[in-house]
Amino acid sequence: MVTNELLIIIGPPLVAGLLIAITHAPLGIEVLKRGIIFIDLAIAQIAGLGLIAAEILLHEPPMLIVQLAALGGAVLAGLFFRQIESKNAKHQEAVIGVGFIFAASLTILILADHPFAGEKTTHLLSGQILFVSWADVLYHVPVYLFTLTMWFLFPWSRRGVWFYLLFALAITSSVQLVGVYVVFASLILPALSAVNFSNSVIYAWACGILSILLAMLVSVLSDLPTGPFIVITYVITALLMFSLSKKVKSN
Repeated sequence: MVTNELLIIIGPPLVAGLLIAITHAPLGIEVLKRGIIFIDLAIAQIAGLGLIAAEILLHEPPMLIVQLAALGGAVLAGLFFRQIESKNAKHQEAVIGVGFIFAASLTILILADHPFAGEKTTHLLSGQILFVSWADVLYHVPVYLFTLTMWFLFPWSRRGVWFYLLFALAITSSVQLVGVYVVFASLILPALSAVNFSNSVIYAWACGILSILLAMLVSVLSDLPTGPFIVITYVITALLMFSLSKKVKSN
């Protein structure tokens, strides 16, 4: 009985975490290849700004409006960063960093007088994955399936403006489920762990899946927040895999 209840509780967050890990791995490899590391943080923060702005500035807005605000912000940011890439690629990473701190500062200002500002900020940054329900998973799973389908069946979606649009779409869902920190960790750390392997996507997937499983296990056993554990297990797993890859390569 206890086992069944536990599975009911951790089932949705586990599936959500695995979906994010599987979807983010190839996106993260592309981000690393392009050298635009902080685009993850920037677009996630801008999508989060859209969420917060819609919830706070509008009075009990419909869910569709909140989603459109988040996606709209992420898409506009993606299009802007694409323009910077095409016209001034040398300074693109600097502009992306400015975009992140600008969105973060606006978020703080919007929440300044809100009675639950601390809770909403923590939710945006660290997420509340254990509160994810099956309804949340079903709501967002089409986004991840669409992203993976486009990425692997239509290679043109990885180029030009299409990459930024696809990236913005996936990140908008992910930031709502797991927060900004996990979004960044799940994109960059698996990609870093797999840089020395020939089939990098497979190893990035392995890093992400193992990290999610370990984080869920430790979080449930310790009864501590899952988001920070996900980031920590991503770091540890990525370091171990990177060290292993170095040894394999040297041999």
